[in-house]
Amino acid sequence: MGKLAGKVALITGGTSGIGKGTVTRFIEDGAKVIFTGSNEQAAAAITAETGAEFAKSRVEDPGDWERLTSLIREKYGRLDIAFANAGVERGDGNIETITFEGWNNLLAVNLTGVMLTLQAAVRLMRDNPGGPTGSIIVNSSMNAHRAMGNFVAYSTTKTAVLGLAKSVAMHCGTQGLAIRCNAILPGVVETDMIQGIIDRSPDSAAARAAYESMSPMRRMAQVSEVAGLVAFLASDEAAFISGGEYAIDGASTAGTMGV
Repeated sequence: MGKLAGKVALITGGTSGIGKGTVTRFIEDGAKVIFTGSNEQAAAAITAETGAEFAKSRVEDPGDWERLTSLIREKYGRLDIAFANAGVERGDGNIETITFEGWNNLLAVNLTGVMLTLQAAVRLMRDNPGGPTGSIIVNSSMNAHRAMGNFVAYSTTKTAVLGLAKSVAMHCGTQGLAIRCNAILPGVVETDMIQGIIDRSPDSAAARAAYESMSPMRRMAQVSEVAGLVAFLASDEAAFISGGEYAIDGASTAGTMGV
């Protein structure tokens, strides 16, 4: 398709789910892609299939960001797109059950990791040949607006990164930088992880129906649909879009039906 031809893109959490789908989409659109994660076996398969470059990295580790920033500067000489996608849910709970360790782990990955991603991206994009330019996309969630009582840390971090994205958009705009920052807010997406949960359920049909019923459109989003939205926001077609939040949830958060 070529809409991202000549651009260099960074995707965090790129070894599965939305991240993996976006690696594939960006490559199809002509970008050079570096993706991060910790699952080296999954990464090797993605690299073999797409030609994207894998860099094992933890988003919450500042030392890893120093190494990754140096790699991008030395090997690619620029950064045009950053997709802050990495996130976790494991260890979450409600306000009465979550542990201090679980809370801190989710905040480290889902919030501090996104902050470090955006900080590195802006610094790299400032130095792009031809002047500071680029597109940053943050993967938030519909739960930024519709919090889950049993996932207190996840809901909190997904709300927080929405504010973070808007703050970065304001900073870059007022600094005169052509660096955009937007957030996407997916609903339930039919990833391999969700499919695995469905398959392991005692009644897989009921489990699928429960997920699908969360959207008025009565289905889950496809990974390719979410990757398509990210690719649009990354492209020059979205050159005047910054500070925005884009729900892709099949109207899950649009409102409620009357009685």
